[in-house]
Amino acid sequence: MEPPKKEIRLFQLTILSWFKSNARQFQWRALGLSIYQIVISEVLLQRTKAETVSKNYDIFFKRYPDWNSLNNSNICDIENLLFPFGLYRQRAQRLKALAKAMVENNVLLPNERSLIEKIPLMGQYIANAVELLVFKRNIPLLDVNMARVLERYFGPRKLKDIRFDPYLKFLSREVVDHIKSKEINWAILDFAALICQSRKPKCPICVFQKTCQYHLKIYNLDLDGHQE
Repeated sequence: MEPPKKEIRLFQLTILSWFKSNARQFQWRALGLSIYQIVISEVLLQRTKAETVSKNYDIFFKRYPDWNSLNNSNICDIENLLFPFGLYRQRAQRLKALAKAMVENNVLLPNERSLIEKIPLMGQYIANAVELLVFKRNIPLLDVNMARVLERYFGPRKLKDIRFDPYLKFLSREVVDHIKSKEINWAILDFAALICQSRKPKCPICVFQKTCQYHLKIYNLDLDGHQE
């Protein structure tokens, strides 16, 4: 069942208002980043805490400032530099393959989604990030963290794999379909990290108390905030 448009608009307004005062500051959110910095940052952020990436971010980009330097590097050197990020062997191999493909394509990213996905490492999430951050399209950075926030607020998905759940794919696109799509994406990710945490969500200080399905359910409240 599709959430009403007014429910989505309320969520957008609330999360943007929260983000204005609570946004986390990271190097990859700065203005004027190159396409290389944008893409590599998203690769490093996969399955790694943002704080860990931030701590080692400048070291990585000082050593490998562009596609050519990464492509010409020794795989063992990449692995050593990636060790603090975790999954360093797997990530090093994938980054090396990505850099090789980009150099062979004269470091140009294709504009079409079907062509983006043909590049090594461009799974659904990274391709979404490219569309959002490089080509400025209203695309969701849908991962387990965004899924958790949206499902708690709007209701659960049907399929186990978030990549293929039609309800969650539709909902996430509707939520970020906004003039401030990038900010809404970041706001949801920050909200998931700071408030709507996996094991211990901070419901007592949540800005969505009166409208979040998860909060109403666990506290046995009706839509007016009264206990049933």
